[in-house]
Amino acid sequence: MNSPQLNQRPPALDPQRVTLFGLVALLIFVVFVVRLFTLQIVEGPEWQAQAEGNRTEGISLPPRRGVIYDRNGIVLARNIASYNIAVTPALLPTDPGEVAEIVRQLALYSDLPISAGDIAVDPLIQCGGNLGIAEMLAIGTSFAPYQPVLVECDVPREVALVIQEKAADWPGVSIQIEPVRDYPTGVLTSAYVGYLGPIPAVLEERLREQGFLPNRDKIGYAGLELFFDSVLRGIPGRREVEVDVAGATLRDIAPVQQPVPGQNLVLTIDMRLQEASEAIIRNEIFLWNQYFDTLRISSAVIIAMNPRTGEILAMVSYPSYENNRLARFIPQYYYEQLLADQTYPLLNKAVGAQLPAGSVFKIVTGIGALNEGVITPDQIIQTPGLITVTESFYANDPGRAREFVDWNREGFGSLNFIGCIANSSNVCLYKLAGGYRDEIPEGLGICRLGTYARALGYDQFLGIELPDETDGLVPDPTWKRINQGENWSTGDTYIAGVGQGFVISTPLQVLMSAAVVANDGVMMRPTIVREVVDGEGNVVPVLTDDLGNLLTPAYDAAGNLVGLDADGNVVPDANVVSPFTPDVKWDLTTDARIQTYENPSGIGACREIPGELKTIESWVFEMMQIGMRTAVTSGTLERQFANLTVTAAGKTGTAEYCDPVALEKNLCIPGNWPTHSWTVAYAPYDDPEIAVVAFLYNGGEGASVAGPVIYRVLEAYFELKAIDAASGQP
Repeated sequence: MNSPQLNQRPPALDPQRVTLFGLVALLIFVVFVVRLFTLQIVEGPEWQAQAEGNRTEGISLPPRRGVIYDRNGIVLARNIASYNIAVTPALLPTDPGEVAEIVRQLALYSDLPISAGDIAVDPLIQCGGNLGIAEMLAIGTSFAPYQPVLVECDVPREVALVIQEKAADWPGVSIQIEPVRDYPTGVLTSAYVGYLGPIPAVLEERLREQGFLPNRDKIGYAGLELFFDSVLRGIPGRREVEVDVAGATLRDIAPVQQPVPGQNLVLTIDMRLQEASEAIIRNEIFLWNQYFDTLRISSAVIIAMNPRTGEILAMVSYPSYENNRLARFIPQYYYEQLLADQTYPLLNKAVGAQLPAGSVFKIVTGIGALNEGVITPDQIIQTPGLITVTESFYANDPGRAREFVDWNREGFGSLNFIGCIANSSNVCLYKLAGGYRDEIPEGLGICRLGTYARALGYDQFLGIELPDETDGLVPDPTWKRINQGENWSTGDTYIAGVGQGFVISTPLQVLMSAAVVANDGVMMRPTIVREVVDGEGNVVPVLTDDLGNLLTPAYDAAGNLVGLDADGNVVPDANVVSPFTPDVKWDLTTDARIQTYENPSGIGACREIPGELKTIESWVFEMMQIGMRTAVTSGTLERQFANLTVTAAGKTGTAEYCDPVALEKNLCIPGNWPTHSWTVAYAPYDDPEIAVVAFLYNGGEGASVAGPVIYRVLEAYFELKAIDAASGQP
């Protein structure tokens, strides 16, 4: 008997369901095809690049930083070996007991404990930090087992040799050698050599593109290390390698691009004169502070240069800092201590301190007055100890009486121009600057005074290769209205004529004004760098733009030398400065740089006459030279320079000041302000080859305090010259 269920036919498939299923399957297929097309074709290059990136790795090879020498080849900045203990976690033994024994023995040779507590999670922690050796190895094993972990950095060479010897029995342990900056002359030259620091965040992206690594490489933070950073640091090399999934290097996949070492700097500095100058200023400060039984003189500057070439022979900014303490890393406590110091040790005061010039500024007033016919060389000026003038603030102002005193309260009597300079008579220079009754109907005036000051180097950047340089200030009526909110007065002109009031200068500017006189009116660009050389001693071109900013040398597609700015753009018409040649800024006897004015007094405003410029007559510089020479033979420097074996000329200065330090010590007493000590001089008188300026903060009288400093520096220079001549050196 047949079962009805066996004979029953299966129900027919619903066509709609079949169609729906087919559409779904087709849609899924299309999605897969589209996705596959996207991955393989559209995004293929990107994924291939990522795969290639996982397979390959670019390794930046650090360049050797350039060395800095003095003019005689003495090393001022170099690279020395630093020994680091490194452990590669992946190469350690598989037995935990053997690893523990290696860690235990490493702890015996380092200053680190085996364990210091909790494991940190920062994979970049190196060189100990707050971790023990075990913690650092645990971090390295987790993040990058084939990347060496720097357990301790800068270990003594003896320790490094022992560990290197034992490394044969300690798998994964090695000694890595890296260069670190070393400054053999330390604090003697740190003011202008500078120091290095880590790459700041603002420069990280640009320097990464050039191959530098923030956690490895350093850049200049001050001095020449900063100004010539692009020249000194070189160009990183590159190595392309294939790595496995754990990061182990398998092989090189491209030729290695070797790093290009940085260029070397040869300075104009003579370290022998630098050491002598440093010792001279330290001794002078010690003697005066001992004499007054208090810390009276706290800072000082000495600069020596060749006025014919502009070469800086010595530059002392006291006190300074020990740049070797900043070579490997910058200790926070030490850096904060330097920042809090009111003597500003981090500032190169030779080019960056803004100070009242005092009577050394009378060189400017005297030259301007002679050249403008305010006074003739033989004209007699009466110089009592005090004069009273009518101080006016605007035209037709009846004014008010104001007294102006000389440093010599008894006065000098009758003086001609040479006597005014030699004796540094305040009253005489007051009259030359602002005029005085019928004796000098019209003085030089603030407008013309500013022009002559700028022509002699004040109120501007002089172009020395140091980042600390500042421009100072020679004020005018417009500046005073904007910054002080009141009109210029005739009294302001009198005070400015002797380098006081609003006049601000740097020691380098004071030196340059005297150097121009010594050089018969020719101003040279001051320079501290003689030349840039490569590792073979060949001179390398240095490129600058029209403003003197350093450019990075490069070659274009045609092989032409070009200069690149900080953003990598080619600067047209870059100036090539190499090899060293003296750089004349201007010759005041032939280059018309003196502006003429409709209103030279400056009551109201300085109104220039467009296009009307003049030069300075040669005889004007001759008269100033005689005046400065007379200061040495029978004037303010007679006693201090009496035993000098060479002929010299000079000018002293005693500058009143009242700064925050003096205010804090209650030294700013009206009518009896504290004073800085200045002296500037050059020698030999007939053929100058050295000019020197000395500044001592709160030193008092310029002649008695700064004068002996200049005398000893000149004495040291000519003694060194005699030694060189005796040994046959040029």
